[in-house]
Amino acid sequence: MSEAQSNAAPHIAVIDDDTELLKLMVLLLRRIGARSTTIADGQEALTYLADNTPDLIILDLMLPHVNGFDILRHVRSDSRFNPVPVLVLSAKVEPKTIRDVLEAGADGYVTKPYVANSLIDRVRLLLASGRQSAPPGSPPADSA
Repeated sequence: MSEAQSNAAPHIAVIDDDTELLKLMVLLLRRIGARSTTIADGQEALTYLADNTPDLIILDLMLPHVNGFDILRHVRSDSRFNPVPVLVLSAKVEPKTIRDVLEAGADGYVTKPYVANSLIDRVRLLLASGRQSAPPGSPPADSA
């Protein structure tokens, strides 16, 4: 696990077992003023998330020890993460997988290989707007 420091910057957890992708993500996120924590193992991600609540989670589905789908389910079952968007970044391109992940609470899905500028645009949008869908059981956005 590694972390780039800055107090006012948004904090993004990047969970992926590809170490080269993690290095690139740190550089891309630094370009937009975000700090990042990189995690290369599913179990390590759950341990990290037990004590930390990032502003955004970028999550791969295929991870050692605990897969990304299980991490997503864990995050969405914990009310502490209700406001935290999850962007799945995966090589899985099957429509059923994408649909299942979005239905399980992911706020976006980007397939690998990805275009860096498009990914960063999606990250900026999620940081600015937050969750794209309300957590189960919450009132509609337009009710007051």
